[in-house]
Amino acid sequence: MASSTDFVPTFSVGDYTRFFSAGALCATITHGGMTPIDVIKTRIQLEPKGSPNSTMATMARNIIATEGASGLLTGFGPTAVGYLIQGGAKFAGFEYFKAKFATMAGSREAAEKYRMAIYIGGASAAEVIATTLLTPLEAARIRLVSTRGYANGLVGAVGRMAREGGLSEFYAGYAPILCKQVPYAIGQFYTNETMHELVGKVPSLDKLGKSGKAGEVTVQLGCGLTAGVAAAILSHPADTLLSKINKGGGGSGSAMSKLITLAKETGPVGIWAGLGTRIAMTAFLVGGQFLIYGQIKQALGAPAGVSITKAEVEKS
Repeated sequence: MASSTDFVPTFSVGDYTRFFSAGALCATITHGGMTPIDVIKTRIQLEPKGSPNSTMATMARNIIATEGASGLLTGFGPTAVGYLIQGGAKFAGFEYFKAKFATMAGSREAAEKYRMAIYIGGASAAEVIATTLLTPLEAARIRLVSTRGYANGLVGAVGRMAREGGLSEFYAGYAPILCKQVPYAIGQFYTNETMHELVGKVPSLDKLGKSGKAGEVTVQLGCGLTAGVAAAILSHPADTLLSKINKGGGGSGSAMSKLITLAKETGPVGIWAGLGTRIAMTAFLVGGQFLIYGQIKQALGAPAGVSITKAEVEKS
């Protein structure tokens, strides 16, 4: 097998800046817009078993009745800022690591053969970096959402957490959030790449994606919605436990020991609380992200990412 990496484009600093900008904007727009649903989902996860506020509608009414409509926007500040940074790092990181791992494969044939490992490895590596940047702001967001009256906005939450626990307070949930975000990223990017490969293999879908802007948007959104469902399911157990840890649950000990304790307390049924709401939220969130990311990349003049799908190989 000949060794050639000519199929991997050489991206410049400017290209990665465009990838980062597109990722930052798509993540901030979608996560910011989903704040009310995320508030409801987080509150449902923190309700005791048998609570009357266990559905999206009842919890929404409860929040509005007790806190006013503005209660549904609790945590918007850290959500917008956090995902501006995290989204940029994740999307640009995935483009970087996908290219890096494809190059390491040594040839297009080898990259195509091991493309799923490349997608999983690229998504995981990018997410670890992105999560390290996101964790402090995510901890502040969950405190604001889960503990009513905790602080007045992002600055107040960060200040209180710093006074009460220092740096360790911001990274108390680091291991659990990795357990949530890495599976999320794998579901997101792996599934999106797989769905685009499927589209390329089905003549009618391939034709639709190339039939103009409407067809292009339809394919991007459809692949993204499917990726969102996968991301929600893979990451939901850790998401439930993370909400409980950031509220102070799990007793004493390390973050992982708290995670294990809470998993036992929550049980195999309780750990899936709020999954339906989260699937709906994440499907549209991820679908919107890939759609916006693709359109912003085009607007900024960013190049296409590395293509190592089997469908593309067969066309070459």
